[in-house]
Amino acid sequence: MMFFNRKVFLACLCCLFLLADAVYAQRSKYNFNAGWKYMVGDPTEAKNSDFDDSPWKSVTLPRAFNEDDAFKVAIDQHTTGIVWYRKRFKLPAGQANRKVFLEFEGIRQAGDFYLNGEYIGKHENGAMAFGFDITDQVKYDGKENVLAVRIDNSWDYKEVATNTKFQWIDKNFNANYGGIPKNVYLHIADKLYQTLPLYSNLKTQGVYIYAQDYDIPGKSATITAQSEIRNDHPETRNFTYEVEVMDLKGKSLKVFHGDDVQIAAGETKVVHASARLSKLEFWSWGYGYLYTVVTRLKSSGKVIDAVATRTGFRKTDFSGGMVRLNDRVLQMKGYAQRTSNEWPAVGMSVPAWMSDFSNRMMVENNANLVRWMHITPWKQDIESCDRLGLVQAMQAGDAEKDVEGTRWVQRTALMRDAIIYNRNNPSILFYESGNESISEAHMQEMKEIRDRYDPHGGRAVGSREMLDSKVAEYGGEMLYINKSAHIPMWAMEYSRDEGLRKYWDEYSPPFHKDGDGPLYKGQDASIYNRNQDSHAIENVRRWFDYWTERPGTGERSSAGGVNIIFSDSNTHFRGAENYRRSGEVDPMRLPKDGYYAHQVMWDGWVDIEKPRIHIIGHWNYEPGTRKNIHVISSAEKVELFLNGQSLGQGKQSSRFLYTFDQIVWTPGKLTAVGYDQAGKELCRQDISTAGKPQSIRLTLHQGPGGLKADGADLVLVDVEVVDAEGNRCPTALNMINFELNGPAEWRGGIAQGPDNYILSKSLPVEGGINRVIIRSSTKPGKIKLKARAEGLQTSDITLSSAEVKNAGGLSRELPGSELPVYLGRGATPSYPSYVTSRKALHVVKAEAGSNQDKAKMSYDDNELSDWFNDGNLATAWINYILDRSAPISEVTLKMNNFRTRSYPLRITVDGKEVYRDSTQRSLGYCTVRFQPTVGKSLKIELLDSKAEAKDMFGIVELTGKKLDDGVARDDKNSRGRISILEVEIYERLTENSGLLKPATI
Repeated sequence: MMFFNRKVFLACLCCLFLLADAVYAQRSKYNFNAGWKYMVGDPTEAKNSDFDDSPWKSVTLPRAFNEDDAFKVAIDQHTTGIVWYRKRFKLPAGQANRKVFLEFEGIRQAGDFYLNGEYIGKHENGAMAFGFDITDQVKYDGKENVLAVRIDNSWDYKEVATNTKFQWIDKNFNANYGGIPKNVYLHIADKLYQTLPLYSNLKTQGVYIYAQDYDIPGKSATITAQSEIRNDHPETRNFTYEVEVMDLKGKSLKVFHGDDVQIAAGETKVVHASARLSKLEFWSWGYGYLYTVVTRLKSSGKVIDAVATRTGFRKTDFSGGMVRLNDRVLQMKGYAQRTSNEWPAVGMSVPAWMSDFSNRMMVENNANLVRWMHITPWKQDIESCDRLGLVQAMQAGDAEKDVEGTRWVQRTALMRDAIIYNRNNPSILFYESGNESISEAHMQEMKEIRDRYDPHGGRAVGSREMLDSKVAEYGGEMLYINKSAHIPMWAMEYSRDEGLRKYWDEYSPPFHKDGDGPLYKGQDASIYNRNQDSHAIENVRRWFDYWTERPGTGERSSAGGVNIIFSDSNTHFRGAENYRRSGEVDPMRLPKDGYYAHQVMWDGWVDIEKPRIHIIGHWNYEPGTRKNIHVISSAEKVELFLNGQSLGQGKQSSRFLYTFDQIVWTPGKLTAVGYDQAGKELCRQDISTAGKPQSIRLTLHQGPGGLKADGADLVLVDVEVVDAEGNRCPTALNMINFELNGPAEWRGGIAQGPDNYILSKSLPVEGGINRVIIRSSTKPGKIKLKARAEGLQTSDITLSSAEVKNAGGLSRELPGSELPVYLGRGATPSYPSYVTSRKALHVVKAEAGSNQDKAKMSYDDNELSDWFNDGNLATAWINYILDRSAPISEVTLKMNNFRTRSYPLRITVDGKEVYRDSTQRSLGYCTVRFQPTVGKSLKIELLDSKAEAKDMFGIVELTGKKLDDGVARDDKNSRGRISILEVEIYERLTENSGLLKPATI
């Protein structure tokens, strides 16, 4: 793995800050998180400056007042009510007659704001950033100011002006971490200034940086800077607009200028400047290369105002059913993650380094996309994805359906605000307009918002479904496989099964039989109570469907999909626990086997570029244990060895899964080796039997600068039970007792048990490991954590927290400013990302047994239209005439009722029978293969169907509603009914295993 050199980065960052103090002294941005107090209750006099808040709890933001609830109680039990936050602060000397702004990254849900007892405004949507101009209310010259905020996080909160509830206040997916759970900043600027990108309250749009006319091989592009300028001086002012682009090392690449500008008192103008830059490094997947673009207003050579924007440049394209990043096709592979992205006993309010810790795990898992669900993501996560090279789909706000009237206006307002606030973040490639299909008129409205506020950002506007939309620029269903030759179709969420990390299999402590658990709403919930073996295997089976239809397999392809979810979440659940356990890592980001399954399957832009292998599970069992061993690998053959003796080759299924039946456990070393077709070794993995538990091992994780004594920074400590040689004991379930000393606060971890052990200082390991959280106080010093367990050797760890300077409640140390970028995957490769395995044959016309006028709907690249016959077996046929004669070998079909019906078919090529069998039920497409047969026509006929419809997948939504299974048809005469949504006819070019061979490069 490769990071940008941290020492160089920090040195350059210090230089930039020094430069900012010296040259950009005209503008300052302060960390406003320190020195807050809060109280749950509603003393209305708390808005007054002289109110006595000494008994209130002192905190450093970000901090939800109900953070203790996180993972302790179910989402619908999160504490709600009125909470007041207050802060005293002083402005630095010499700031009189200047502009002063407050920037809140977000609150939950709605707040009324008072400065020095005077009401300054309201914010209500609970999702987006907003700001206040406090120039006329703030006290200067070292005088104390008091900011008071009254926040209501009720589940039933309604917008005051409209008496309407926001659609995204939802007890299923929007965990209610109330109060001020995100960062706050204070800005001071000249009265001739570049505005902030905070449309809520301020109605301003800030700076917009974008690139055009890309030459990817030549590493050049035209860079444009655009700033909204406001003159609040009482007289007309003149200025020159200057732009400087600096690389990661702080080196100036180019300085260029716009026109000289005259701006009247009280006027707002937008100014631009553009220049061609060469030797650019393009932002890419796993290559978070960022530039700093400084935009300045200068008069007579003096800098009046300067804004530094961190951004990246990348080229995108969304056509031909595929996504291209820097001219290379990228199949989307990743996670639909809850926007709260929460942790036990902390909620969403973690330091920026922990956002990187979590999001980097996705990148190292070979995910390239995170789809934040339902609600606009926190700016901290967005900036984290910039640094890490992780593509994002940015939601605005919704629930499960389209809405009208005021609720739609609320959604469009949130999308507008979110685009303005986040349009300089290169990791955002998709603007998501809804978690369910929306009307064409509404989609057009969302596109118009994008075109108005981000016309050059290279981002697609779309929504879930939109399968027949003429307006959307991307789409995709929730659990099914969609394909397109037009706009990219990627699955918005798939593989939603649940399972605890604690459960290896039914042969390992605590011996959880797969599927054991209570009913869910009166229905079988076995798929929501899986063990790790079956959960990982299900992930492989589900991804196989998208891999099969990947780019390179025809003109119509799947653009990929995102698994729901990455980390277990304090949102709605279907299994035995009170939180969602669909994650590939647990709430503390400890991996399950499914994490490694995806790491194996996803290591490539489309085809596999780095072969990998992973043995599911461990190798510690009781004598006499006999079980199936499963290996996940992108190799073409896998052999298993036990203590050096071959156990033969595994049975391959779903391309990546290799099964070795009924292996008898013997202590020692189990080795899996992956080979190519020629027998060359590509990859291997060993797992060994651990000895008896002997001791505890503690491992510290902290930010790159160590623990900050700011009252908000956190560290993670892994606690493992290990044997005499230091190997983790994978079946250990020991209870660990912790003792914490020093200026720090215990936040603990999570495990199965009473209240999920939230905040408990006794915590069991699960699978031999667990992890705990410790928070700093505002006092620096040494902190010692000791871990004890009966029968095990005690362990301890010591760390120190460092002082964080602030003056008058303000600090120049901004959250995340010290974090390096991740460049581990390298720049976008120049060679193709896939091998074309088959070529589509085009249908020029079709003849049908009935409904001839609808025949074209079976090959129109629209999965919501179909050809169907009249229900009589005699008319259940359709004949396709092709554009040329060719050796036809495959037909890919999306049949109506694809999930619940199997159709017995006869297929002929130029009258010669090539196939007679039944189609497989699927989550989308099935492919029938036969010997290559030269012909120019292909006929599909339904044979007499006696089979009853049966749902092979049993997919039911949270509401109990069964999900789509094609399009609605009256199938009373089902034995004679055939309905085809899409047909594709192919000649095969290669046998592509999905490995991108070196010879292709």
